[in-house]
Amino acid sequence: MNRSMNAQTCSCPGSVAAPLSRREMLQRSANGFGALALSALLAEGGYAAASGPPGPHFPPRAKRIIFCFMDGGVSHVDSFDPKPELTHRNGESVHIDKRTNPTAAGNRKWLGSPWEFNRYGQSGIPVSTLFPHLATCVDELAVVRSMVGDFPLHSRGNLFMHTGSNNAGKPSLGSWINYGLGSENDNLPGFVVLHNGMNIPSGVENFSNGFLPARYQATLAQTAGAPIDNIVPADRDGRVQRAKLDLLQAQDRGFSQAQGDAEAVESAIENYELAYRMQSLIPDVMDLGQETAATTRLYGIDSEDENKSRFGMECLRARKLVEQGVRFVEILCPNVYGSTGTWDQHGKLKEGHEKNALNTDQGIAALIKDLKRRGLLDETLVVWSGEFGRTPHSAGTDGRDHHPSGFTLWMAGGGVRGGVVYGATDELGMHSVENVVTIHDLHATMLHLLGLDHEQLTYRFGGRDFRLTDVYGNVLEAILS
Repeated sequence: MNRSMNAQTCSCPGSVAAPLSRREMLQRSANGFGALALSALLAEGGYAAASGPPGPHFPPRAKRIIFCFMDGGVSHVDSFDPKPELTHRNGESVHIDKRTNPTAAGNRKWLGSPWEFNRYGQSGIPVSTLFPHLATCVDELAVVRSMVGDFPLHSRGNLFMHTGSNNAGKPSLGSWINYGLGSENDNLPGFVVLHNGMNIPSGVENFSNGFLPARYQATLAQTAGAPIDNIVPADRDGRVQRAKLDLLQAQDRGFSQAQGDAEAVESAIENYELAYRMQSLIPDVMDLGQETAATTRLYGIDSEDENKSRFGMECLRARKLVEQGVRFVEILCPNVYGSTGTWDQHGKLKEGHEKNALNTDQGIAALIKDLKRRGLLDETLVVWSGEFGRTPHSAGTDGRDHHPSGFTLWMAGGGVRGGVVYGATDELGMHSVENVVTIHDLHATMLHLLGLDHEQLTYRFGGRDFRLTDVYGNVLEAILS
């Protein structure tokens, strides 16, 4: 570089500015460099988010979401996507190319569904005999038969369904929603996961706040025992607990100020305060003793099957939580088959799917009916899905393997048209071939129903803007009311 800068013309016609040395140029630009650094700091680490959530970009159709996650992968060809041709070819040999499905390739046999399909409701949507209770709700459902995923493995499939990424460390869907909209109830968490001790593949990373502030992470609530660990105060005297909390808060704030108002510490302080407020409200919200006997029977809570009864409790508690303003509630299946995935029947398909359907069908159908009769369904979006489907073929056993190239989910309430079927797989259920829907499309649609533009809901981290849908995603306008 030359020691002096080129001469530049000033605003006066005919005059020429004196050349600048490098030292003079840096002296005159120093404040500008500082401003650039300050703007980067404000954008990084959530400083910009400290003023509150961005809020909806347009009027929402729904206020909150209940996500019924069917871990392990429900078979689409045995639930909501009937395939007569598959039944016709049952037992015939077929060779599956490894490029089609790397985890279920080679010499296989077509496996027809062991369940019958019947049409229900005014819409006449076919549902298998696996789901007699949900069959009575088909006129509320938008059934999407053309889903595709990117990964045939539970861990990556779960992460992708929950975070839009197959890498750990990204914020969960529930965290993004609460970051965008904030809480409807300051005394309850905005994101709750209801579980029966089920630890799904990829674990708590599915419910992590990732790089979003810690206040947006999920609160895990269980069915048995205390709904939330340590929710009961250790000190019987509330004044003692308040004094301890005040002391802890003073220490944390001092530490935060010494670190330059560290966002992580501020989030921890907010979480302590939220936990304190939850102690008086959560026990009442989660208490099912306030419900009528008719309501508990509706959800199957009186069932002799412990798993069915507990799952019914989860569904009823989900209704109670959204009724009190919790923004995003996820329901997990009972842990029947251990850590391999509840619906993951590589063998004993009939036994496993029937047991899982028995445990979940009544509770989810009751949730839809209960929300509707209370006037909450129109403003609550209910989503039912696994991380992928199951193969229409088998390795010669009575089971199905992982199948991300075509599967089914459904949505109800919250701005969705009921009694419709969207998209299709081919005649054997191998591939989505009509109106193909990606998980990014699903996320874009869920955000849209909450009044959030998935392209505008961003967070700056590591020097660039991130969003739930990455650079993809299209809203499924055809299924919106």
